[in-house]
Amino acid sequence: MKTTFMGYPRPDGGVGIRNFVAVISTVSCANLVAERIAREVEGAVAICHGHGCGRRPEREMHNRILAGLGRNPNVYGVVLVSLGCEGTPASWVAEEIRKSGRPVELLTIQEGGSGQAVEKGIRAARRLAAQAAQVERAETPLGSLILGMECGGSDAFSGVTANPAIGDLADWLIAQGGSAVLTETTELIGTTGILGRRAKNEEIKRRILEVVEDAHQNTLRCLGENAARAIAPGNMDGGMSTIQEKALGCVRKGGSSIITDVVEYGQPSGQKGLIIMDGPGYDAESLTGLAALGCQIIFFSTGRGTPLGFPIVPVVKVASNSALYRRMPLDMDVDAGLVLEDGCTFRDLRERMAEQLLSTAEGALTKSERNGQTSFVCLWSHSKSI
Repeated sequence: MKTTFMGYPRPDGGVGIRNFVAVISTVSCANLVAERIAREVEGAVAICHGHGCGRRPEREMHNRILAGLGRNPNVYGVVLVSLGCEGTPASWVAEEIRKSGRPVELLTIQEGGSGQAVEKGIRAARRLAAQAAQVERAETPLGSLILGMECGGSDAFSGVTANPAIGDLADWLIAQGGSAVLTETTELIGTTGILGRRAKNEEIKRRILEVVEDAHQNTLRCLGENAARAIAPGNMDGGMSTIQEKALGCVRKGGSSIITDVVEYGQPSGQKGLIIMDGPGYDAESLTGLAALGCQIIFFSTGRGTPLGFPIVPVVKVASNSALYRRMPLDMDVDAGLVLEDGCTFRDLRERMAEQLLSTAEGALTKSERNGQTSFVCLWSHSKSI
């Protein structure tokens, strides 16, 4: 198995597996302009969302997330589209992205109207795309990769097949010097004993206990006596009964590696190894946090089936059962149900997934990319939501 891949080197030391020009709206009012710009430029992708104004308590977090998305290693440069009167400080976001060495063009719609902003944005995006095209892939150690891990639309097989397989992949990548990120804090409730024993030191153990207990208390406040059953109807239909049962399957995505860091939603870590990101259980918001943290690729397990992808990060879908893989062949990338039939071992499955990771890192499109399931970014709508 290869221990290197051909990636795009970045000025800040990161390595991309895609080479996008990101057209980022700072506020929902600018979404249409950002979308129109991206549609006209090959290699450009719009990052649009439903926030950016008002006095919501999490606005500072949203500002940080937008900057983090612009710094993702898969992004060459950014066209930042501002309305002009929003709460998000567009100039601050632009400057935070520029600190990474990426070129940034800032447009303000109110300075000339949306039509003029679209015209300027297209010119700027084409200019950046031409520059991006000059960046050549270079051989890079696998240790440059940060793997995001997600599960959604889970069933009773998720914790038996797909999640352990992703955990094996995470352990393999970490052994190569890379990193993997485990998140969805509400889906870690009831597993602090397991996770705490794997903490690098007492401070990391304390942080694990703190973020999981905080999620637990918030779930109790929101749902009261129903807190133990805080799982989706589809999870129940798929054979699960409680949040702890789901959590015991969820943590399998983290493999067996030592936990080296615990970070806030979308906050980069300076550590290698297995990292826990405090984040929501809602898949769309969770993917955004992983991308802002710096993950270049995400492996997403599902038992019920979900086509969700992300604009700037390839999302590899891992089906927990072969029936799902056959039912949604244009959405699923990997069939983890094979470990239940045909004599396929977890080692065999890990090797297949490692090959998928390597081919995706070198440009092969995932099913969600082929389907265009990458059109909207969902920011965590409340810092204590479940």
